[in-house]
Amino acid sequence: MAQADTKPFIIVGGGIGGLGTALALAQKGFAVHVLEQASEFKEIGAGIQLGPNVFTPFKKLGLRDRILQDVAIPTGLEMRDALNGELITRMPLGEDLTRRFGDTYAVIHRADLQAIILEACQTMKNITLETRARVLDFEDKGGEVVVTMEDGRIITGCAMIGCDGLWSKTRQKLVGDGKPRVSGHIAYRAVLKREDVPADLWNPDVVLWAGPRTHLVHYPLRRGELYNLVAVFHSDHYSEGWDQAGDPALLHAHFKGQVPQVLRMLEKIDVWKMWVLCDREPVKDWSKGRTTLLGDAAHPMLQYLAQGACMALEDAVCLAEKVEAKPDDLPAALLDYQNARYLRTSRVQLMARVYGEAYHARGPIAELRNNMLKARTPEQAIEGIAWLYGGG
Repeated sequence: MAQADTKPFIIVGGGIGGLGTALALAQKGFAVHVLEQASEFKEIGAGIQLGPNVFTPFKKLGLRDRILQDVAIPTGLEMRDALNGELITRMPLGEDLTRRFGDTYAVIHRADLQAIILEACQTMKNITLETRARVLDFEDKGGEVVVTMEDGRIITGCAMIGCDGLWSKTRQKLVGDGKPRVSGHIAYRAVLKREDVPADLWNPDVVLWAGPRTHLVHYPLRRGELYNLVAVFHSDHYSEGWDQAGDPALLHAHFKGQVPQVLRMLEKIDVWKMWVLCDREPVKDWSKGRTTLLGDAAHPMLQYLAQGACMALEDAVCLAEKVEAKPDDLPAALLDYQNARYLRTSRVQLMARVYGEAYHARGPIAELRNNMLKARTPEQAIEGIAWLYGGG
């Protein structure tokens, strides 16, 4: 059902969440105008994990089969002790997981995922994609939203969706809760070519090495052609952004004394990109009138459940469905979207913090963690995450 109002939905931000929302709305017949402040629609970063829950949005967007062409599909999620190399726990990702949750678990390069969604958007005549488009301000006039651009233009839409990420300016006007919460954790990321990974270190699984106030996670990307590494450690360093050069010496100092498999993998990287991990306290009031937030702008979360992009795409299809149900009452539709999403996303935000503490435990707490997780059966490991992968 197309909207009665001919003005488009304005989407601020052209990342995975913004483009996913544009596609979801356009497929239901609505006009969409995406404003991206960068010079091109391009994702930085490296690998992201796709839990079974995100494949429901992929199916609804008609992207599942295309996405599976570019993923790597691990056989398990494995956690090892970085001080002695012992296996702590392993959750199988084969037929048992698929049977339980209805779809697979995969990993993909962030740029590949965005490119797939962008290509789909480019085929839709009712989506306008604009780069170098910086929003200065917006005002909800009651019957429309008026957006003021840096270049002096005025763009009018039937509603506006802030998909502008962790440092969202849209959020500051809607919620007004200041800067993000700095976690005290620093992440270094890098990608290796398959041939640059020593044969004895290659592993088809998602492997996490849990150390005292550190962890290293690695897994294949792009059909196994690449290998993704993310190393995290505690630090009081603070900076905005997530594409800065990381100091290898600082990284090695934090991982000193860990098992050779960890140290050898870290030594393979000459150039690291660094970012400071941040989130925010959960809120339930991210919609107001004809404006709303989505993805990291609404509910930024730490990376420890690997759900940032997944939650944004769940948001996207939910928002489009609520708008389709009430096209003539967009404020009510946006409230319905918010109310359908805030408890689930709040739980993920909070549980991501819990998982981060568990990964980085030390001393007796680490021993207790290991003993508890080693006692789980594979079936119990799968059921333990059912609240997330089951979709709600």
